[in-house]
Amino acid sequence: MKVLEENYDIAVVGAGHAGCEAALACARLGLETIMFTVSVDSIALMPCNPNIGGSSKGHLVREVDALGGEMGKNIDKTFIQSKMLNVSKGPAVHSLRAQADKHAYTEEMRRTLENTEHLTIRQAEVTELIAEDEVMKGVKTYSGAVYHTKAVVLCTGTYLKARCIYGDVSNYTGPNGLQAANHLTDSLKNLGIEMYRFKTGTPARIDKRSIDFSKMEEQFGDERVVPFSFSTDPEDVQIDQISCWLTYTNEKTHEIIRENLDRSPLYSGMIEGTGPRYCPSIEDKVVKFADKNRHQVFIEPEGLYTNEMYIGGMSSSLPEDVQYAMYRSVAGLGNAKIVRNAYAIEYDCINANQLYPTLEFKKIKGLFSGGQFNGSSGYEEAAAQGLVAGINAAMEVLGKEMLILDRSESYIGVLIDDLVTKENHEPYRMMTSRAEYRLLLRQDNADLRLREKGYKVGLVTREQYEYVLWKKEKIQEEKERMEHVHVGASPEVQELLKDHGSTLLKNGISLADLIRRPELSYDIVAPLDKNRPELPQDVRDQVNINIKYEGYIKRQEKQVEGFKKLEKKRLPQDLDYSQISGLRMEARQKLEQFRPVSIGQASRIAGVSPADISVLLVYMETYRRQSGKGEKHEL
Repeated sequence: MKVLEENYDIAVVGAGHAGCEAALACARLGLETIMFTVSVDSIALMPCNPNIGGSSKGHLVREVDALGGEMGKNIDKTFIQSKMLNVSKGPAVHSLRAQADKHAYTEEMRRTLENTEHLTIRQAEVTELIAEDEVMKGVKTYSGAVYHTKAVVLCTGTYLKARCIYGDVSNYTGPNGLQAANHLTDSLKNLGIEMYRFKTGTPARIDKRSIDFSKMEEQFGDERVVPFSFSTDPEDVQIDQISCWLTYTNEKTHEIIRENLDRSPLYSGMIEGTGPRYCPSIEDKVVKFADKNRHQVFIEPEGLYTNEMYIGGMSSSLPEDVQYAMYRSVAGLGNAKIVRNAYAIEYDCINANQLYPTLEFKKIKGLFSGGQFNGSSGYEEAAAQGLVAGINAAMEVLGKEMLILDRSESYIGVLIDDLVTKENHEPYRMMTSRAEYRLLLRQDNADLRLREKGYKVGLVTREQYEYVLWKKEKIQEEKERMEHVHVGASPEVQELLKDHGSTLLKNGISLADLIRRPELSYDIVAPLDKNRPELPQDVRDQVNINIKYEGYIKRQEKQVEGFKKLEKKRLPQDLDYSQISGLRMEARQKLEQFRPVSIGQASRIAGVSPADISVLLVYMETYRRQSGKGEKHEL
């Protein structure tokens, strides 16, 4: 029987947020790329919440943009409300969050993909990976067609052997009733890849006409919208925004849930997969936080041209009749009409410990992996991994150095390091608290941190890179100038200080020292600065933050220096840990299992103690001297 055979440089399996970034990266780097999807209509689908960004996730989107990815640009074109979160706190935790028009978001991303050179979109289910001698050679689809490739990127999301569940109803489909991918798991297992079974869920969608908004609190977007993408003109995103709404569950809601827990697949044993601890269902919240008499419920529009409203905070897998009773007990939802039931979804994913920090499988050369398939949750986490996996698949094919982002330079680095180094037994969610250097890894400076890397890879233009170089120079010049501009206790100065509740002056002071006062800022002291240069808002913001938090920033930079030293100490991938005397048995087992690429990564593996790291350091020093390899093991 004759079958179709085609040749490409790279195949990307999946067209969700990870697949889109991976495919665009490969194609934009000039490689012939084919992206497979079970349905072309599911490209960049938002099967759950209709938003991009949020606490810590906004950081990821801006980093994806700084590296040359697409998510930030796409949401800037299709958002309907935007808000900077946590503005009452320090800049380290400020995070952008935008409500999306779901249909427009998908449509715009599809338009971008379809008009990208070197990129082919194919609706087909990939059922088998073709590998020879642990090297990827291509993929096979359900029809038997063979696609020969030099690398493959897996971005299957929640589609592998997917099962959607609510009450006693169990459908073997992907999200939104789309076709599941039921055959690839067996091929992965045959290649020796360890699989997990995870779960996530989504709330009901309710008809807007059946909601009484007068019983809810209206939530508005920011007066001045900040774009996600560093290349978006801020004036282009100043639009009329759509409102969201806030309401709450109550004791009646909780009583309905408690009375029907025996009918919940979560508690009956019908659901086998492990769910996300940090994004629990409403059943979980009621059980685990029994002392709380209410929980927030966000009513969010799914788009401009639909009446579907997303009921954020009330994910569930309870039976249909219970869902109606539960939602209708909430203020404003007394007459709610459900358009789509809430459901849980189970799916196959991998143990990400099988990956290098490049997101390439340790056992199979040329096979990369990104997104929820790696055991993470969220569109933003998916896009970040997809971009890195796509870049590194391209780098491997091109014979160039791969991109590894470490914990000290990006949230993406924290995300990937946590996935490949720690034992994750539930869907991983990014949080600001996971980033130990978060004051340096702010969402506002992602371009300053990562544009150069994006430029070196080939996804950032020369013009964009040169602007960042100019921006860095201007920030430094203005910081230094502010340290040398002094003002005295003149009436003008005292009046400004009085207006902002700041202590009056007795002696002269630099403008930098004034800015360090909590109640003042770079822009507030502008009237006192007669020779101030005209600078863009993004430069002024950086000057303000860098002066105001200088002491804290310097302290974290010193901590990063120590971190970098351990990251630079490379460990050979063929190192036999069983031969290193002094290592505890548990440490040997964990090091053999994880095969860390550096002493730094080894130090973050559970079961490897500081004493084990000391033994490793001594051993590696002896190894270098005896082998004569010197600095060859340095990054």
